[in-house]
Amino acid sequence: MCQLLGMSGNQPTDIVFSFSGFATRSAEHADGFGIAFFEGRGLRHFVDHLPAAQSPVADLVKRYPIKSKQVIAHIRKATQGEVRLENCHPFVRELWGRYWVFAHNGNLVDFQPKLHAAFRPVGDTDSELAFCWLMQELAKSHASLPDVDELTRTLAELVPQVARHGTFNFLLSQGDALWAHCSTHLHHLVRQHPFGVARLQDQDVEVNFAEQAQPGDRVAVIATQPLTLDEPWVAMQPGQLLAFVDGLPRG
Repeated sequence: MCQLLGMSGNQPTDIVFSFSGFATRSAEHADGFGIAFFEGRGLRHFVDHLPAAQSPVADLVKRYPIKSKQVIAHIRKATQGEVRLENCHPFVRELWGRYWVFAHNGNLVDFQPKLHAAFRPVGDTDSELAFCWLMQELAKSHASLPDVDELTRTLAELVPQVARHGTFNFLLSQGDALWAHCSTHLHHLVRQHPFGVARLQDQDVEVNFAEQAQPGDRVAVIATQPLTLDEPWVAMQPGQLLAFVDGLPRG
């Protein structure tokens, strides 16, 4: 299956260290990659149908430390949909004057929701279809952008209707918060003062965050599997939905 990576911080932060380790996993997940960075209400969005380990676009992301408070990245191992650019995650839609970003890990079987005109998939993946349905149902549930807690309650009602069709690990953000839902495998970690040294699982690379971060900085990292050694990663439970705001999870 695919691999997910998310970041939510209380200060704009670059994700070069985590993304570098994450991208090495494209040897097993070689059907494309993508990453999206929120900057205020703006969004930088990069996708490529090439594996992250080979993509010039991925090299750009590693070399240019874009700073953001909310980031979603994905490396793809196709289950439904051809290996094409339009099928690369994360997907982006607009709702209530805000960009929404979504990436999915899993496989949905016999998921054929009715969609209206506002939200339609461009590609042919179950993932984009599920995203369009979630956006449609959110729009039907609220006339304008709700606060994070209200959105979490609505998502908690909607998500099981998709998850009953298969595996539905996903990350979702509208720039203020990042939602993570676990069906099978998803882990999170909060980095905050006192910062220490972290070493990547997949590369012989380490970084001392005490040399890069300020005492008040805080960032949550969410990944399908832990990216680093010797850090207190927490495994999410099947069916669990968390909203991350300013680097902290809300149940």
